Amino acid sequence: MEGAATAAASSAVVVEEERLHVLNKTEEKFIEMEITTEQFTCGCTPKARKLLLQRRADCKDSWPDQWYISSAGHISAGDSSLVSAQRELQEELGISLPKYAFELIFIYLQECVINDGKFINNEFNDVYLVTTVDPIPLEAFTLQETEVSAVKYISFKEYRSLLVKEDPDYVPYDVDEQYGHLFEIIRRSFEGEVMLSSLMFVNIAPCYVAASGKAILLLSTENTVACSLSLQKQLCRYASVSLDAELTGLSNTDRKTLGLLIKAAKLMDEIFYLQVWYSNPALRDWLKEHASASELDKLKWMYYSINKSPWSCLDENEAFLTTTDSAIKLLPEATKPVSGWKGLEYKAAFPMLKPPGANFYPPDMDKKEFKLWNDSLTEKEQNDAMGFFTIIKRHSEFSLDSSSPNHAVHGTNHLMTAHDLYNVPYSKEYNSFLRKAAELLHEAGDLAGSPSLKRLLHSKADAFLSNDLVSMQNTLTFQKTLKSFCFGSQQSA
Repeated sequence: MEGAATAAASSAVVVEEERLHVLNKTEEKFIEMEITTEQFTCGCTPKARKLLLQRRADCKDSWPDQWYISSAGHISAGDSSLVSAQRELQEELGISLPKYAFELIFIYLQECVINDGKFINNEFNDVYLVTTVDPIPLEAFTLQETEVSAVKYISFKEYRSLLVKEDPDYVPYDVDEQYGHLFEIIRRSFEGEVMLSSLMFVNIAPCYVAASGKAILLLSTENTVACSLSLQKQLCRYASVSLDAELTGLSNTDRKTLGLLIKAAKLMDEIFYLQVWYSNPALRDWLKEHASASELDKLKWMYYSINKSPWSCLDENEAFLTTTDSAIKLLPEATKPVSGWKGLEYKAAFPMLKPPGANFYPPDMDKKEFKLWNDSLTEKEQNDAMGFFTIIKRHSEFSLDSSSPNHAVHGTNHLMTAHDLYNVPYSKEYNSFLRKAAELLHEAGDLAGSPSLKRLLHSKADAFLSNDLVSMQNTLTFQKTLKSFCFGSQQSA
């Protein structure tokens, strides 16, 4: 996204009024302003060991008619960079992807002055990685003519070499400075399974209001032997233990009751998987389905089963998988249809660092944004937002994801407000799991021979669906007890 000086000088592009947050060099928001700005983005598609570059439209006032891997656009006040990445990719290339496809890999500050001092480019770049399985046909893209005039493939090494040589046909970047992280991170991230990847940048505006984005695709190979040895060493740190339950003293009715409790407890596992990270259930199902494909796939599934996530508990939550190991999602409607092509397949991305807010908060939300939103709430709303039994989400994220054919609506009011954040109680967010668990507990309560156990199971079944904080806190304790009782484990959601 260009700065204010650029927007004022632009006359050959579509402009619109926007409200933007302006940041200082420590990434603190210090003003919100209204400005006439230009929005732009670029995109890319893969081909074996190739990058897709885009030629900027000749009407652009910055680097016109030069090849670029950038997608760019203003991030409106209240929006997140993730939401902007989704939007700009759709506007510029006609590619519609859910948040599960975007992996934030690094952020860097870019500063430059061009056009004899008339163009000030001063921006934080939020770098998102999107990984695709097969090349996207060029005819599947819908290019925004005011932003992108053409696309082409180029090898990864050749592109870097052209930047080093400062070829005048390419937007200049110093690969020895911060931008060089891009090449190193891609190399490290994809020394894994053979796959194609697309990199999408979206930037947050600092002092001079700026934002832009970039995209890359490549093919890399997996070092199977090294990966297998590493996972074997990690697995050897654990000892297998068998836990057997003594059931000989239970009646048939008691056994049925216990079976229902175990089914309810397993639903708590489902909630736990989802709470760790939003794509965790999809990754689990993918790894389990492909565990028999090879010895390496078996090792991946075994170690994932221990950690219940792609981060190793004994190694300070260091990732033992990469996005190349993740679930493949097919979105036939992500682009315009192409004859003979089944549609866009992407890897469900996950961050190399375990999200500190797990799946209780938007992955790109920071403390400053939360405080700004929380300060605008009533005392009761603040208590809910700060409570242990609510999830914080984004209105804008819901709006984009709701356009996806696979989106599931949770029945929450999503009217846009001055702030993008809103909270959802556990009872609504996990309603499908809790309702099923409540049904099982009611059924178990009907079978239970002990009057006290019968009352306990019925009361907890009702509390599972309650918005009352006291009931929810007691229910959380009961969930832990249920897990411990059924599986001899303290792990629970």
